[in-house]
Amino acid sequence: MVYSKGNLTFSTDTVVFDTVFTTVGSTTKQFKLYNPSNKPLKIDKIKLMGGEQSPFRINVDGLKGPDVSDIIVEAKDSLFVFVEVTLGVNNQTLPLVVEDSIQFTTNGTNQFIQLAVWGQDAYFHYKDLNEGIWPTDKPHVIYGYAKIDSAKTLEIQAGTQIHLHKNALLYVYKSTLNIQGTIGNEVVFQGDRLEQDYQDISGQYYGIYFEKARPSTINYAIIKNGTSGIHLFSRDQAFTDYTLSVTNTIIKNQARYGILIYSGAKVKAENCVIAKNGTHALLVLEGGDFNLNHCNLLGYGASTSAAVGISNFYNDYSSGTTNVGSINEGVLQNCIISGTLPTEMAIDTIQMPGVTINFNFNHCLIQSEEIQTDGFYQNILWNGNPNFTNTNEFDFSFPNSAIHNEQGINSIVVTDIFGNPRNNPPDIGAIEVN
Repeated sequence: MVYSKGNLTFSTDTVVFDTVFTTVGSTTKQFKLYNPSNKPLKIDKIKLMGGEQSPFRINVDGLKGPDVSDIIVEAKDSLFVFVEVTLGVNNQTLPLVVEDSIQFTTNGTNQFIQLAVWGQDAYFHYKDLNEGIWPTDKPHVIYGYAKIDSAKTLEIQAGTQIHLHKNALLYVYKSTLNIQGTIGNEVVFQGDRLEQDYQDISGQYYGIYFEKARPSTINYAIIKNGTSGIHLFSRDQAFTDYTLSVTNTIIKNQARYGILIYSGAKVKAENCVIAKNGTHALLVLEGGDFNLNHCNLLGYGASTSAAVGISNFYNDYSSGTTNVGSINEGVLQNCIISGTLPTEMAIDTIQMPGVTINFNFNHCLIQSEEIQTDGFYQNILWNGNPNFTNTNEFDFSFPNSAIHNEQGINSIVVTDIFGNPRNNPPDIGAIEVN
């Protein structure tokens, strides 16, 4: 018999068991494999990669795994693959997500279908739509994405624990997200690997992604170990308020950015510590507005990029174009911009008709090889040592003798990130020493 030299196609690339198992549970799902060729196709091997130890079991056209060989799929025909899983869940002994995969080998090519099952009692989100208020009695696990769809609002209350799987994101699309943590009862975003070895590993998930979002708020959150902690792309032009107001929040150990403002989004931040990220604590690309007061925008990670990068343009190499936007409000007040590099603030802008650039940097401590003389720098402490207590342990407190103690300017931010009252005049940064 002459067989096709082609490969298979599948009805899905991932099989997810969204049942929450609290004792021994069992369920069955199915998907189809297709031979799109005009000739029969021989599948040399179908293999459950976890073998006999896997919690998953497979059945291909009546043949049980974990290994099945020499399956013939007739021209333009298909077969069902049945997948079953059984888990014995014992409190915290299993990870939040248990995974395996099925390998299909045809004509020397390996193709894979991913398998995933929830391993603990939690609220699981897999490419679902969300609104209203998330309950707080169990953690929330995001696999793929959890989306807030157009014109909807999601509230996340104090104490909610949110775990995101690899590459997963909380996606705020033309909608509103309100995170309402409190001091000592913050909303925590982190990866879904609970082992000790993963406590300080960045890039475990993507982050919180705002696209053309309506005005949203984040208060008292901890966002750690992702790729881009908060990513904002554009905003809903029907609203003139800030796309996001973020207060009393820690963003740390992201593989790339703490906050990315791209293509016209507007951000207000107060009492935030953004530090030890892979590239920038704050990055502005292709324009957008920002007003940051009493924030620590810090390096101290493995990055060779400045803690703050600001640009009103973006070079799109795929199309060969340069997109330019305005920065109508660019305020840094009472902020510390520091780290281990000689310069921790980089600005690159394009001036052209119809484009506005409006900076106001005042009462800040800034690390820079070159002392800047532009008029928008006012009352700057250049290259002062903030004398942080222990940057390795993320302790950015400092002694009363630090150069930025009581060197700020009074504002509406009358307490620090820990709820301590601010002095008169206040200290520069998110933390007040009393």
